[in-house]
Amino acid sequence: MTAYCPALFLTAPASGQGKTTITAGLSRYFHNQGKTVRVFKTGPDYLDPQILEQASGQPVEPLDLWMAGEADCKHKLYQAAEVADLILIEGAMGMFDGQPSSADLAATFGIPIAIVMDVKGMAQTAAALASGLANFRDDYTVAGLIANNCGSERHSQLIRDALPESLPLIAALPRNPEVTLPERHLGLVQAAEIRDELELCIERAAQWIEEAGLTTLPEPVAFEPTEIASPEKLLQGRRIGIAKDEAFSFIYAANVKLLEDMGAECFYFSPLYDTGLPEVDALWFPGGYPELHAAKLAENASMALAVRAFFEADKPILAECGGFLYAMETLTDLGGTVYPMLGILEGHGAMRGRSGCQGMQTAILPEGEVRAHAHHRSRSEGTPEPVGHGRRQRHPAPGEAIYRKRGLTATYLHLFFPSNAEVVARVFGE
Repeated sequence: MTAYCPALFLTAPASGQGKTTITAGLSRYFHNQGKTVRVFKTGPDYLDPQILEQASGQPVEPLDLWMAGEADCKHKLYQAAEVADLILIEGAMGMFDGQPSSADLAATFGIPIAIVMDVKGMAQTAAALASGLANFRDDYTVAGLIANNCGSERHSQLIRDALPESLPLIAALPRNPEVTLPERHLGLVQAAEIRDELELCIERAAQWIEEAGLTTLPEPVAFEPTEIASPEKLLQGRRIGIAKDEAFSFIYAANVKLLEDMGAECFYFSPLYDTGLPEVDALWFPGGYPELHAAKLAENASMALAVRAFFEADKPILAECGGFLYAMETLTDLGGTVYPMLGILEGHGAMRGRSGCQGMQTAILPEGEVRAHAHHRSRSEGTPEPVGHGRRQRHPAPGEAIYRKRGLTATYLHLFFPSNAEVVARVFGE
């Protein structure tokens, strides 16, 4: 049965236009009105969803046509529409960036687009840019423009007057540094680290939204059901330990759900604070910010001994990005200080400021292929010969290296488990 729910897709001409702040403000405003708001984030992202979860009070999942597939996206949207009063989707980068892009996702599911644009330093030009985005293709609907960083009422009026009748100015948001979300080298700061400060920013953003008049629900959108087959119980009885704390937190809920749906029991532990491992059959060290907590990781000798013993027993370990850095011999932080790490894989990791690597890749593992992505600002050297590399989505050069040593699989890539459940089961299996 078709489910109907008001929905809006917030995209922009580029990153840094204020999409996350506005999406968080809208989420909190309608949440404060007693509405159930379900928010989704386009593409691979761990940080924005944490903030949007706090703003909406609901889980936030990624939607990505390449990484998860159209059926998975359709299923998630339908489930949300059944329970929500409002669905918001925050796009990634610019409206047409990536393959598939935010525009592709909006067009696929018929969700109207609000173009978010930082209009500081321009007026009529903002109208021209918005008109170009709105009319670049004819397979999506644009509800209008949200002009962010307006300097005055006159500024917003100049933009409004320059827009065609078919492209209204939905709202003009005045400059307000009090709603700016804190950032660091991989993007926004993790919500758990600044919960109280973030809560204040979100409430201010909700008030900002209200004062700008963004208080009317969008038109309902029809969402159709789809059948998603349940995975086989390929991990029945397996106990999987998942590292989770301030150093390791880049965890897709969909990954954990798949492990559990395949029959695994998942147990969380902290490499920062725990002195040993839970009684498990396999370990997963996801990405995060080990470089910010390298001293504490290095000091936790009992945890390092426990992981080394687990490794020596040839048990399965998956180490992704931050987990990969933790697995190597040393890690050099942004200040140049070198810290000893686990040493279960030869090599040394080092942070490198603003330069890095990001993009969609397919992880070519010995067990098969899994959709994945890279996003890091560090380098590794002195590592052994890899067993394979990622396959870049749109470039012939080899992607991130993939290492295999005993039961350890280590790589900079973040894997999206639901893209190939059988391969993931084999990585964590006996």
